[in-house]
Amino acid sequence: MSSEANGKPVLTVTSGLSRNAVIVRLEGELDVNALPVLREHMRHIWELPPKAFLILDLGEVGFCDSMGMNELVHVMQRCETQGTRLLLGGVQGVIARVLSITGLRHAFEVFARVDDALRLAVAHG
Repeated sequence: MSSEANGKPVLTVTSGLSRNAVIVRLEGELDVNALPVLREHMRHIWELPPKAFLILDLGEVGFCDSMGMNELVHVMQRCETQGTRLLLGGVQGVIARVLSITGLRHAFEVFARVDDALRLAVAHG
């Protein structure tokens, strides 16, 4: 049963700032129905002065379709145009499989744990 059918939010997006990184945490399903939620949240992120790193915490994403993956590519492209390094953290399970199946695994900087991505960002601060 999809989360939309049982009345729960499809995707929850929260974020926080560190010295040189914005951390955006996604929880739920990253699919076509969730794109408006993610895009609205990211619109606020893009309005901030650019940080050296953007870390997407994907550890609690339980589903990702092609439109969700396409949105991750769009985020990567936006980061590249503003000189921000995108790190994907919490990449395990579903997200790891989708990145592998689509051939995008090597297009992103991927970390199994968000803490590892954050350590890299802090080390480059």
